[in-house]
Amino acid sequence: MADGIPDTRPPDGLKADAIGFVDALVIGLNSTSPAYSLAAAIGPVVALVGVHAPGVMVASFVPMLLIASAFYHLNKVDQDCGTTFSWVTRAMGPWAGWLGGWAVAMTGVLVVGSLADVAVTFALLAVGLDSWATDDVVRQSLTVLLILVMTALCVIGTEVSARVQNALILAQVACLLAFAVVALRRVYAGTGTLGSVDPSFGWLNPFGAGGAELTAGLLLGVFVYWGWESAVNLTEEVENSATAPGKAAVWSTVVLLVTYVSVTFAVVAYAGPGYLAENAGEEEFVFALLAGEAMGDWDWVVLLAVSTSALASTQTTIIPASRTALSMARRHALPAHLAHIQARFRTPDVSTWWVAGIAVAWYLAVNRISADALFDSLTALSLLIAFYYALTGLACAVYYRRHLTESLHHFVLIGLGPLVGAGLLAWLLVESVSDMSDPANSYSGVSWFGLGPPLVIAIGIALAGVVLMVVRRLVSPVFWAERPGVVDPRLVHGDEGP
Repeated sequence: MADGIPDTRPPDGLKADAIGFVDALVIGLNSTSPAYSLAAAIGPVVALVGVHAPGVMVASFVPMLLIASAFYHLNKVDQDCGTTFSWVTRAMGPWAGWLGGWAVAMTGVLVVGSLADVAVTFALLAVGLDSWATDDVVRQSLTVLLILVMTALCVIGTEVSARVQNALILAQVACLLAFAVVALRRVYAGTGTLGSVDPSFGWLNPFGAGGAELTAGLLLGVFVYWGWESAVNLTEEVENSATAPGKAAVWSTVVLLVTYVSVTFAVVAYAGPGYLAENAGEEEFVFALLAGEAMGDWDWVVLLAVSTSALASTQTTIIPASRTALSMARRHALPAHLAHIQARFRTPDVSTWWVAGIAVAWYLAVNRISADALFDSLTALSLLIAFYYALTGLACAVYYRRHLTESLHHFVLIGLGPLVGAGLLAWLLVESVSDMSDPANSYSGVSWFGLGPPLVIAIGIALAGVVLMVVRRLVSPVFWAERPGVVDPRLVHGDEGP
C-alpha cells in the first residue's frame, strides 16, 4: 500500500519492488529515445514549420502531459502491466480494451527493428566504420544480433535492464547537452559554418506556419514524445506501484519538454531553417551532418548520443509490448502461453521473445521492399500511438465519471484534462488519415491500393487486430464476459496527484 492506496498487483507474477522511482523515470525517458527522436524528426519538422519547430515541440507536449495525467490516475486504481489494455477494458469493456492492447503491442513490433538499425548505424559511423554502415547485409545482421541481445537483457531481469538504462541515459544526455552548448556558443560567436540565425522567443509560437503543415508537425511531435509510458508498464515491478510509475511518466514528459525545446533551438539557430529543410530527406542523418559542421573532429559525440539513444530505446520499447501481451494472455484475451513468467528472473520471457521475433521478421521483410517502406511503417506507427493515447484519456474520464464533480482537482486533472488530450489526439488522428491517404505524402511516394503506404500499413494492422480479436472471442470467450467496473472511493481521495 502506498499513501493509503491499496496495492492491486497480482500476488504471484512479475518481480515486485525490483526497481525504484528513479529507475522507472530513466526507463520512461530512454523509451522515448530523445537523441534518436530529435535526429529523426528535426529535419522534417523544420521543413514543415520553419523556425517555429520549438513551438511545435511545446504544443505537442500539451496532449502528452494531459494523457500522462490519465496514466497516473488510472494506475492508482489498477497496477496492471497491461496499462491501456487493462484500464480501457475496466472503463469501456473488453472490445475497446482489446483494440487498445493490440495497438500498444504492435507499436513495439513496428519500431524495434528501426531503433536497432539506427543504433548499429550510428555506432559504426562513430568509430569510423562507414563502409559497414552502408553495407545492407552487415548492418542488418548486426541489427538482428542487437535485438536478440537487448531481448535477452529484458528477460534476465528488470534490475539489470535498469542499470543498463541508467548508464545509457547519462551518456545520451551528456552528449546532447554538449552539442547544444557548442552549437549555441558558435551562433553567438559568429563562427557557425551554415546559415546561422539568432534565436527568438517568437519561435515558440507553434501557429506561425498553420494549416496542414502544423498538423503534420504536431503528429511528428507526438511521435518524438512517445514512449514515456514504459515506466507505467513496469508498475508491477516498481516500488510504491500505485503512485511512483505514474509520477515517473508525468516527470518524463516534463524532462523531455526541456530537452527537446533546448536542442531544437540550438539546431535551428546553428543550421538555419533553409539548410534543415533542404536536408529533411536525410532523416536521422541530418544530425550526423550537423555534428560534423558544429563539432568538427568531435562529431562522434553526437553520433554516440544517437546510437546510445536508439540502443536504450531498443530495449525499453520491448517492455510495453511484452507486458501488454502478458496482461492480455493472463486474462484469456491472447493465448495462455504468452502469460508464462520465467521462474528465476520473474519476467515475461515467452511474450518478450515473441515480440522480438515478430519485430525481427517485420524489420527484415520491410527492408526487402525498400528503406522508404521502413520509414512509411514508422509513419503508420504515429497513427497507432495517437489512437491508444486518446483511448486511454477517454477511459480515464469514463472510469472516474462519478467522482469528477467532487473537487476542482478531480474535474480538471482526471476528467477535463484527459478528455482534452484525447480530443487533440483524435483531431490529429483524423487529419493525419486524410493527409496520409495521398501517396505523395509518403516517403516512398508510391500508391498502395490508391492510398499512401503508411495509411495502408495502419489499416492492415487494424484489420488484422479485428480479425484476431474475433477469432479469440470465438475460441476463448472468457475475457469477453468482463464488464466495466466501478471506482473504489479509497483510490480517489487523499492524494492530490503528482
